[in-house]
Amino acid sequence: MPKPTKGPRLGGGPAHERLLLANLAAALFTHKSIKTTETKAKRLRPVAERLITFAKRGDLHARRRVLAVIGDKGVVHELFTQIAPLVAERDGGYTRITKLGFRKGDNAPMVQIELVLEPVNAKPRAKAETKKPKAAPVEDVVEESAEVPAEDAPAEDVPVADAAAEASAEAVETEEAPVEADVVEIERAEEAEAADEAADADSEVAGDSDK
Repeated sequence: MPKPTKGPRLGGGPAHERLLLANLAAALFTHKSIKTTETKAKRLRPVAERLITFAKRGDLHARRRVLAVIGDKGVVHELFTQIAPLVAERDGGYTRITKLGFRKGDNAPMVQIELVLEPVNAKPRAKAETKKPKAAPVEDVVEESAEVPAEDAPAEDVPVADAAAEASAEAVETEEAPVEADVVEIERAEEAEAADEAADADSEVAGDSDK
């Protein structure tokens, strides 16, 4: 069983409040704008917007649901045929409340509640800014240009290779030099031995001749 709303109630009881809100909703749909107290406007807003949501459906069941709240068929017909098409593109917020000040006598806050029937203007979505790649600094370009000759350095490696070849050749020559010196010494020793043998032979011949 539904429980009544907590707090102060409009009218004397739940039935009185229900009829009061139904009459306010009918007046709102008929005149598109009414002046009432702030308390009544705040209680009327959810009821009126719920009925407008039913009217946007447009089927027979929704019409019967609205007729169960508002008994005036003329008001229901106007709601379904005139008001619902104007708010078809709006997802909610069908009413607007504007404060008017205080009422003389009891100083009750007065407001104006009206239907929002203006066409919905779709706001253009902000496009995400694509970050452009930053241009390379001039210093980097200079460094790259300085590195290019370093990549061409293999052309300068040829003299280095020649120098290595010359060094290896000199090493071979230095290795061959002791071998040649040994050969010369051997030849000199052989010549000296031959000279000694020849001197011995001459001395022997001279001795034989003296005898």
